[in-house]
Amino acid sequence: MMQAMIFAAGLGTRLKPLTDRIPKALVSVGGEPLLKRVIFQLKDAGFTRIVVNVHHFSKQIIDYLRDNKNFGMDIRISDESEKLLETGGGIKKAWPFFDQTEPILIHNVDILSNVDLKKFYQMESKELSDDSSDFMKEKAPLAARLLVSERKTKRYLLFDDTMRLVGWTNIETGEVKSPYPDLNPEDYKMYAFSGIHMVAPSLFPLMENEPDKFPIMDFYLKHCDKVRIEGYVKNDLKLMDVGKQETLKEAEAFLKEL
Repeated sequence: MMQAMIFAAGLGTRLKPLTDRIPKALVSVGGEPLLKRVIFQLKDAGFTRIVVNVHHFSKQIIDYLRDNKNFGMDIRISDESEKLLETGGGIKKAWPFFDQTEPILIHNVDILSNVDLKKFYQMESKELSDDSSDFMKEKAPLAARLLVSERKTKRYLLFDDTMRLVGWTNIETGEVKSPYPDLNPEDYKMYAFSGIHMVAPSLFPLMENEPDKFPIMDFYLKHCDKVRIEGYVKNDLKLMDVGKQETLKEAEAFLKEL
């Protein structure tokens, strides 16, 4: 079974005033809500179970899915109405809704891209599945894989020559986060995170000691010296984060490119 989680709980503050009355997930791009676009991208890729987390105007999202009969899919709601749990806490809370022997694709609701999600998922599933194959014995099992690109930004993930995650840096402030002391960002490959990633079942026991609310990237950076978290570069990646007003205006043209 192919399974995914859509992050749809955010406040959408960068999309105000639109998000003063509707959740970011229901903001329309090219005549369709962002949530519907991601659901159908997953559906077309062969995913059968999706968990959607909700917080801001949560009832609107729940009603929207119900009114559309979940678009014929197994869609489950992870309700964060009482407390927004951030990305890591959101995944942790949603864990019981999943088949706990299979990997999970995580997708931000405000990301549009040309990523072949089926290929991305199946390519990794052999390594991410909870089995005891010879491959798994010879090589540390993959705990997570992050889709990254050479997009220009202020904040970069840092990878060694094998594309294993070692840290994070803000090139504007010089801040560095890493479990490795005295890590020099200039010695490593720098890539921007895309908002699409894979999480293995083996990673969830490490989350048990985390608080209810925590960012997933901080969690990855905390544990990347203990488990294998890798970056995957898609060279022909076309991706747009439509979580802010200026990109929302450009999104329709971007959709035509896709």
